[in-house]
Amino acid sequence: MSRRVRVGVLISGRGSNLQALMDACSASDYPAEIACVVSNVAGVLGLERAVRAGVPAHVVKHGTYASRESFDQAVDTLMVVADVELICLAGFMRVLSNAFVEKWRGRLVNIHPSLLPAFKGLNVHRHVLESGVRISGCTVHFVVPELDSGPIIAQAAVPVLPGDTEEALASRTLAAEHRLYPLALRLLAEGRVALEGERSVYRQVSSTSGELLSPGG
Repeated sequence: MSRRVRVGVLISGRGSNLQALMDACSASDYPAEIACVVSNVAGVLGLERAVRAGVPAHVVKHGTYASRESFDQAVDTLMVVADVELICLAGFMRVLSNAFVEKWRGRLVNIHPSLLPAFKGLNVHRHVLESGVRISGCTVHFVVPELDSGPIIAQAAVPVLPGDTEEALASRTLAAEHRLYPLALRLLAEGRVALEGERSVYRQVSSTSGELLSPGG
């Protein structure tokens, strides 16, 4: 196959979406490879997952930096050294500086556990249950300076069931995330979706996995 796109992944915890991406990248026909993993928290399971997979893993502790910008610069340096072309946020619990976001514009994506633009921010599943909606899900989107507001790349829907707890809904949503994120990364790596201006633009998009794809806007 043609050259694989080199991907950096930023994490803060257990790294289950990182694992889903690494599993996808292990297939010979997958168009991307994980070149670098960075965590802002030491000792997390996600770092162990990366090491087991033979992926270079780094800890950049945000608390040791005087500013958000200096922390982001350290992360950026690692991405550049690893020759990274795309960055995936996978449970990364830091708000990135505008300068970092703009430098990586169109090459920086995140996964969020709701059907954006609904339920941005934290405590998503609690807010979903309190709202009474019957459908929730997850979204992969381009990162822009405004939190959880970038153009949508792909979405997957999950039902909200009677008697659901936050934990049950979170588990069901996470399973959908593990299917959706590799699909979205494939679309990006193959050049079938790109950020143009303020929109996600598609080229010959088709879904064979049953996911709900959205063109965003």
